[in-house]
Amino acid sequence: MEKSKFLTSLVVLILLLSCVNATMSGPKRPKARKHFVLVHGACHGAWSWYKTMASIKTTGHNVTALDLGGAGVNPRQVLQIPHLSDYFRPLMEFMASLPADEKVILVGHSLGGFAISKAMESFPEKISVAIFVTALMPGPILDAATVFNEDWALATTLIRPIYFHSLDEISKEIVLSNKNYGSVRRAYIVAAEDKILKKEFQQLMIEKNPPDQVEEISGSDHMPMMSKPRQLFTLLMRIANK
Repeated sequence: MEKSKFLTSLVVLILLLSCVNATMSGPKRPKARKHFVLVHGACHGAWSWYKTMASIKTTGHNVTALDLGGAGVNPRQVLQIPHLSDYFRPLMEFMASLPADEKVILVGHSLGGFAISKAMESFPEKISVAIFVTALMPGPILDAATVFNEDWALATTLIRPIYFHSLDEISKEIVLSNKNYGSVRRAYIVAAEDKILKKEFQQLMIEKNPPDQVEEISGSDHMPMMSKPRQLFTLLMRIANK
């Protein structure tokens, strides 16, 4: 009988201590949801990110994939976007629509590197980190026209026609500063077997415009979201959580 009372008292004491501990520590806060914004490369569209989008959604984070002007299912045709600003407009309008207190993880692939660079310059306060996935990465001391002129091989990626803007317009439209562009944390993901943006060219951009973090996907071609989707997803999450 005495033993039974003792065990009962012990159980009650344990329950009370558990309640006190829960009260002191407070309720567990849910992990903050991140918002990934994915920007496609030349002549592709939001559809190219479908595997990456599915993986991000399973983690409970938000994800948005955009079609730039005249790309994917965007209704405008190539001749209706004669200016580079027309091509960037969907991303610029999306960034402008974000609440002032929301920061996104901006991911650009290939030519999409130009688009996210423009967004970094225009909306640095709305970007927690910009990730260049085997992408063109200009900077304050590595102007966009120089980068573009170095890589005419991009023309071989064509799936839907793209308006190739002049180097003069590229120089005027993508003007990057240390104050805005340079204030955004930046990461670069190298695709080791890329035949479009050669690894040597990717490393050249990294050397001339050093990002805060560099990662590499071994065996990946120019489309890591297709050829190495799991590895790309893992790196995006690692960079986002750093």
